Amino acid sequence: MHFTRSLLTTTLSLLMTIISLAEDSPLYNIPLRNIDGQPTSLKSYAGKTLLIVNVASNCGFTSQYTALEALSRKYHDQGLVVIGFPCNDFGAQEPGSNAEIKEFCTSKYSVTFPLFDKIHVKGADQHPLYASLTGPQSPTPGPVKWNFSKFLIGRHGEIIARYDSNVAPDSPELAKAIDSALAAK
Repeated sequence: MHFTRSLLTTTLSLLMTIISLAEDSPLYNIPLRNIDGQPTSLKSYAGKTLLIVNVASNCGFTSQYTALEALSRKYHDQGLVVIGFPCNDFGAQEPGSNAEIKEFCTSKYSVTFPLFDKIHVKGADQHPLYASLTGPQSPTPGPVKWNFSKFLIGRHGEIIARYDSNVAPDSPELAKAIDSALAAK
């Protein structure tokens, strides 16, 4: 009984330390708005593995919503959160309002993973989140090239990897990276 209680106390202490470290990540402190326009941030995802994706409704890669939702459902209980950031920066392929985007994603692709406010991922109006993901201090610097680019973020808020649009959400390459990120402590 004492051993079990001690193990539980140690495990809880370790978990609180991991969450505290993750909350200190600069990515978690960037102000955001969810798809409904409410102020938020990524802090509520501290301690989780994130897959951040810039999405669009009228793109050749839009069908990736199906695989992104499948990833979200498959790995959710293990700590993965897929997050979509609508973007109209590439070929004007996301012209809709947040309400229209939300309706499209839920009705056509049954998306349940979090969607955020439509933002700019490149250019003069680039959102601070994407400035952090792609800027000179990032381990994966350089501008986003197209819709459905993916950033894998570790449990401590660190950028682990970046994948271009042509890397499908259900690709073995991405699955291996997600498995590895979820296994990391």
